[in-house]
Amino acid sequence: MATTPLLPDSRTEPDGSAVIRVLSYNIRSMRDDTAALARVITACAPDLVLVQEAPRFFRWRKKLARLASASGLMILSGGATAAGPAILCSLRTTVERTEDVLLPLTPGLHRRGFATAVVRFGGARLGVLSCHLSLQKDERYAQGGLLLDRLAGMGVEHAVAGGDLNERPDGRTFRRLTGEELTDCWAAAPWGGEYTSTPADPHQRIDALFTTKGVEVLGCGVPLGQPGVTEADLGAATDHLPVLAALRLPAT
Repeated sequence: MATTPLLPDSRTEPDGSAVIRVLSYNIRSMRDDTAALARVITACAPDLVLVQEAPRFFRWRKKLARLASASGLMILSGGATAAGPAILCSLRTTVERTEDVLLPLTPGLHRRGFATAVVRFGGARLGVLSCHLSLQKDERYAQGGLLLDRLAGMGVEHAVAGGDLNERPDGRTFRRLTGEELTDCWAAAPWGGEYTSTPADPHQRIDALFTTKGVEVLGCGVPLGQPGVTEADLGAATDHLPVLAALRLPAT
């Protein structure tokens, strides 16, 4: 595995701006090796984890709480109440509000939703959204529009959104998100690995992190070769590879 430079550590600057780490990760309902999953998350040292496919059924809260505890984090929002997306956060995070959003249901397809929050780090205020978009292309495109609407309605100047898009960067929905509204973090500052699916044969980028204008992307990608992140754990944890970004947030 090639050596990759380390991303900046999280910190708050004297002027109130902040550097944070954000991880997006499809955890496949924790049906795989949860110890490996927790080790990967912990090694990435995230301030925020945008989860997809969090447990949704029997004792789902306890399962997600165990993962958060094992990773040194707390549950912020989501899970079954958002139809799968969730947000975990570090103790560094000051929480203003959270909201779980269920999207319109297409008969015969899975229910989808957004886990959202508004948080602060130092003097920086940030909207956060975790999503898992549809496998069906027309529904996915509509959900992309709802994602943009939700970010615009959060009442914040700066936001980060991420998740499993079920689509590559050349897809219609992916391009809708990055048209004039959002910055694709990997394209802005590529770092680590690019492809997120599958761990056994990485060949496509269908998981991504996006920011609104004014957020500086210091690096973004699959955390390959990082201390504590092993190929064995990445392969055992779930059927996706995670996306990690370091972001600089201006004071607001």
